Amino acid sequence: MPTLRAVNTRKRKKLTRRLMAAVLRDDAAVAGALLRLGADPDAADPDGTTPLYQASVHGAVDLVRLLLEAGAAPDTESGHGQEGTPLCAAAAWGHTDVVRELLAHHADPNLREDRGTGYAPLDWALRGDHSSTADLLRAAGARSPTTGI
Repeated sequence: MPTLRAVNTRKRKKLTRRLMAAVLRDDAAVAGALLRLGADPDAADPDGTTPLYQASVHGAVDLVRLLLEAGAAPDTESGHGQEGTPLCAAAAWGHTDVVRELLAHHADPNLREDRGTGYAPLDWALRGDHSSTADLLRAAGARSPTTGI
């Protein structure tokens, strides 16, 4: 007979899989229900992708807000070093509303991805020619380690 701990672990894993599926579908209602049931907002899928990164890269500001309010860490790097931080992802695609939400939840505007050796959010915004996003990051104190701006 399985222990209560084993049952709870299986339940959490199932909730986590369902949460990632809801994020991929941009379904904030289902994601919110799963978070209320105990889904871990920081739990990564087998590829290391976190729900917050997935929502950030796709510009899903409602999901980003929901995950952050549920306790998702705004600076967690995603994808075993292949994806980066949620703020870098949002900046790279010019998702200014997502950048604003992440900054409001204390994402570090100068945190470089690849464990501190890669691009910073401002680098991504500038590379993508997303001036509104770059301006927002600068207002939050962001500096580009590669350009010095």
